[in-house]
Amino acid sequence: MLRVPEIKVSLDKGEETLRSGILKKLRIPEADLIDYHIYKQSIDARKTDEVYFVYTVDVKIKSEQNTFKRIKDRKITLTPNMKYEHVKSGDKPLQSPPIVVGMGPSGLLTGLILAEMGYRPILLERGKSVEDRTKDVEKFWQEAQLYVDSNVQFGEGGAGTFSDGKLTTQIKDKTCRKVLEVLIEAGAPKEIMYENKPHVGTDILKGVVMNIRNRIVALGGDVRFESKMTDLVLEKGKIVGIEVNHKEIINTEVVVAALGHSARDTFEMFHERKVNIQQKPFSIGVRIEHPQQLINENQYGSFANHPKLGAADYKLNHHCENGRSAYTFCMCPGGFVVAAASEEGAVVTNGMSKYARNQENANSALLVGVSPEDYGSDHPLAGVAFQRKWEQKAFELGGGNYKAPAQLVKDFLADRPSREFGTVKPSYTPGITLTNLRECLPDYVIEAMREAIVALDKKLKGFKMDDAIMTGVETRSSSPIRIQRDENCESNISGLYPAGEGAGYAGGIVSAAVDGIRVAEVIAKKYAPFR
Repeated sequence: MLRVPEIKVSLDKGEETLRSGILKKLRIPEADLIDYHIYKQSIDARKTDEVYFVYTVDVKIKSEQNTFKRIKDRKITLTPNMKYEHVKSGDKPLQSPPIVVGMGPSGLLTGLILAEMGYRPILLERGKSVEDRTKDVEKFWQEAQLYVDSNVQFGEGGAGTFSDGKLTTQIKDKTCRKVLEVLIEAGAPKEIMYENKPHVGTDILKGVVMNIRNRIVALGGDVRFESKMTDLVLEKGKIVGIEVNHKEIINTEVVVAALGHSARDTFEMFHERKVNIQQKPFSIGVRIEHPQQLINENQYGSFANHPKLGAADYKLNHHCENGRSAYTFCMCPGGFVVAAASEEGAVVTNGMSKYARNQENANSALLVGVSPEDYGSDHPLAGVAFQRKWEQKAFELGGGNYKAPAQLVKDFLADRPSREFGTVKPSYTPGITLTNLRECLPDYVIEAMREAIVALDKKLKGFKMDDAIMTGVETRSSSPIRIQRDENCESNISGLYPAGEGAGYAGGIVSAAVDGIRVAEVIAKKYAPFR
């Protein structure tokens, strides 16, 4: 097949226009075109009075080699082989099945690959199944009743389950494509394979997660919920088992620690067991909400609300005078700001969208980078303590009962407490308390956000809209630690394989899943399937 890029199609044109664009690019008659499928679709909205879809297409034609030889456009290439294939298994025998701890994207894909290859993995999840977890999360949002092991951070699917379900990544290889194929087979929309900014949405993602779990079980894997790893069982620096829920011992030589970025008690246990952990930079800030209509008009001009475009998004950044970087993160078009606490007496925010992205507000994290120099200690878990400090301040400032502190942009820029809402109504539940966010974030973060809001308004008109609402605090942008591992993904404890976002090796659903596959592969190369 031939890969043909840069075919422009206006929004009001259909498949025939794409087909004719292929014929024109390749300079072939229609009779020579056998088949084609979309490899990539993006939107060109640089001119808001002229918006296009831009396609890269894989095309099957007659006389492919002859056509390819005469083509002068060097951007047209032969389609590479993108099929994922399992690695060749090793021959070292396993005495017990490998254990995967955590069922976020990293753990699920580690478990799936190992199950596909016959290793019969045991997957342990401290939280509940996605069905039961959803009930607990909704009860927290409605009644402020927090379950510390079943919430937005903990449970089947990981933190990404209650998000926009973004699948953007800088990784472009067969492993990334394998992740998308797994998601589609489990019920995700087929369009995620080629859209430039694919997303699944929390409503669809829940079913996808459940179907991946069922696939693992069908392949011989064992899935156990409400099963928290509480200790490592070691002999001479090697894993020989793990303790679960402070009582059960499961024997194993291989443990994949696919932890979430909020598994603080597990981080502490690892530190006590002398697992090598280092501090890592991350970011903190707030969620900022604008009317979705404002974003649509800014990004698409007269094409705003076109049925083929959906809700517009944005991604912005600014380098501040104080040396900090401020940027928007995990933007959720037509979504909600959600309560994402996992500890009592703390407030944490996050963003979420359903697949339709049809709610009134757009929201995004507005974050400022922090580094180990800010943590005030060289302890490996000092970043965790730093997060906890600001989350607890936000809880107190919100008035308790998990209400979040919030402030209108006009008041934030003027450094005064907000007293009443304007035209933008907050989406966060259990509720918010209008106040001054200065009291729950470091001064240098406040300073950087003030400068950034004004600067970003020049890139996205209306970003500093007076009535836009800032809700604090967002502290879980990424893990504050990295569990060190070698080139074979193994920690200093033999048999312990850190993986994914919580371990410090990923930054989103796809990258975490890809890292999980990588860890599954290094285990498979060493060991024979479990019999």
